[in-house]
Amino acid sequence: MSDASALKELSAKVASGEVDTVLVCLVDMQGRLMGKRFHAQNFLDSAWQETHCCNYLLATDLEMATPDGYAATSWEAGYGDYVMKPDLSTLRPMPWLEGTVLVLCDVLDHHTHEPVPHSPREMLKRQIARAEALGLTPMMATELEFFLFDRTFDAIRAGGFRDLTPISGYNEDYHILQTTKEEHVMRPLRNHLFAAGIPVENTKGEAEAGQEELNIRYADALACADNHTIAKHATKEIAHLQGHAASFLPKWHADRVGSASHVHLSLWHGNDPAFYDPDAPHGLSELGRQFCAGMIQYAPDYTAFLAPYVNSYKRFMKGTFAPTKTVWSVDNRTAGFRMCGEGTKAVRMECRVGGSDLNPYLAQAALLAAGLKGIEDKLELAAPTAGDLYEDAEAREIPRTLRDAVETLRGSEMLRAAMGDWVVDHYTRCAEWEQEEFDRVVTDWEIARGFEKA
Repeated sequence: MSDASALKELSAKVASGEVDTVLVCLVDMQGRLMGKRFHAQNFLDSAWQETHCCNYLLATDLEMATPDGYAATSWEAGYGDYVMKPDLSTLRPMPWLEGTVLVLCDVLDHHTHEPVPHSPREMLKRQIARAEALGLTPMMATELEFFLFDRTFDAIRAGGFRDLTPISGYNEDYHILQTTKEEHVMRPLRNHLFAAGIPVENTKGEAEAGQEELNIRYADALACADNHTIAKHATKEIAHLQGHAASFLPKWHADRVGSASHVHLSLWHGNDPAFYDPDAPHGLSELGRQFCAGMIQYAPDYTAFLAPYVNSYKRFMKGTFAPTKTVWSVDNRTAGFRMCGEGTKAVRMECRVGGSDLNPYLAQAALLAAGLKGIEDKLELAAPTAGDLYEDAEAREIPRTLRDAVETLRGSEMLRAAMGDWVVDHYTRCAEWEQEEFDRVVTDWEIARGFEKA
């Protein structure tokens, strides 16, 4: 739909009283929606062209703190403005919020009106452009795993985040009876997202008590990231409206399985899957092998984009379906990369490293950067691994802590070439800050372990 058509359609809905509020949002470094609620008529009058926000929104943390060390903005620089430029192709209803529509924005420099390079949406766009220059279209799909809890976020916070009770009492992986009990949350989630233009495929119980999975149909890479971000936001809001909390924390309990966000990806030439070659081993084309070789070789470089917080690394434990090794296998869920659709036109690689807390734009941009480097360098894909890869002592480990991942990110020549020093330094500082904040904390575990016995 053209911008003019989108505005004409919105204008009719505003005139009829169907719409009165427009959510105008950017995506921050953490993958959250940040922005303003406009009266719909004001949006139609002027804000559809642009609005403004403080530039600290792309240099903050989960707590909205203002860390030092960023070149992009600081107290010394005065925390100026960015331009939020609505992308009217993303305009859509938010059916769970009365009279409300949403539009996502690109983030521009206030003075030059050039894209801000460390904006997550821009980072993904630049890697898509690299692929398109080769005549390729990246196609992706993400899986969203999360936990539902009995009480709301507000009630849980008031209780000090203790005595957390999942919505169910047992492993509900594919379990229809238990998930029926959760349909008061999951049914409106599916239906509202579908009405918002998100191509929902299904929901299912996952492999832990209270754990859910939402699957969205594959799309071009930017649409995939947009869909993921809106769906994650909707999950939290709709769960709240039903009296529950939906948490995307990867590891909320030491004895419980963690939550992932697997990314499926392939490349297409027009309408033809470029990964598919019926005469090649496993049906994976030479170009597909090169791309996958790049993703796997450079996995340590970009792990910080797939696992951005200290808690993210608590998920990497054997026997939990979370991978610990950067190798690939054919339909084997113990590998960091799993080939799906072997021998068919749907052949693709699933990256299983990412946690439920990832920012999809950053994760997808990093995967594309690594894969395209594999194509440029004509990397050879190693033979697939097999068996229980948790026990494979020869397979290379995923970085096991955020501290390790920060150093591989900082030193990544591949990412610096693909994204620019500015972007890599910006997100290195973001990860450093997370580690610094954690290092300042005295945990309950330390107190209980050493209060008397030390």
